[in-house]
Amino acid sequence: MRCTVQQLGQIDYREAYELQKALLQERLRGRIADTLLLLEHPPTITVGKSGKLENVLVSPVKLADTGVSLIFTDRGGDVTYHGPGQIVGYPILDLRERNRDAHQYVHNLEEALIRTLADYGIKSERDHSHAGVWVNDKEIAALGLSIRQWITMHGFALNVNTDLNHFSLINPCGFTSKTATSMARLLGRELAVDEVTERLLAHFAEVFEVELKFTGDSVDENYYERKTATLV
Repeated sequence: MRCTVQQLGQIDYREAYELQKALLQERLRGRIADTLLLLEHPPTITVGKSGKLENVLVSPVKLADTGVSLIFTDRGGDVTYHGPGQIVGYPILDLRERNRDAHQYVHNLEEALIRTLADYGIKSERDHSHAGVWVNDKEIAALGLSIRQWITMHGFALNVNTDLNHFSLINPCGFTSKTATSMARLLGRELAVDEVTERLLAHFAEVFEVELKFTGDSVDENYYERKTATLV
């Protein structure tokens, strides 16, 4: 199967949400292939369908003063933070072509993230009671998903060089006793986000068994093999 990758740079959360909705309808009608949006958001706190406003620890006025947006959204999960230094991925995948297995979909997303972190010597794991990827009791990648008529929306956020101070504004994912970490914090240095993205794409392709086609590329069956050959 083929999956189109759109790398959008920094984009407002609401704009990305509207794009996802449009792509979901196109995928539902079979007009486009599976698609993976990769992007970064400006500082934003989102509250999911099961989220509680009490898990946002400062007032909307204080958030505005610090330049952080507060948005209520229809993804699963509670409260999370998005901002510069994160890799945010929104897969628009048709699970009708994947045995309509939502649990396997979540497992695969986590697996791609776990393999990416392992490339940098970071041992991470699942928490089987809560979607996401953890290093000890600290969340390094959050998952918040939505599935409509078996088409996926929303996705994951991997903390690469993220400013972790912003997580003090919330109870991440509703947990009062856990916090977030980042690749930079664990490794003691900032990383090249583009390099981490390439690793993540390689593992996404492996786990989901897809051929990645990058927006703007000419049709070339060997493109992805050439692009990822340098990663091995």
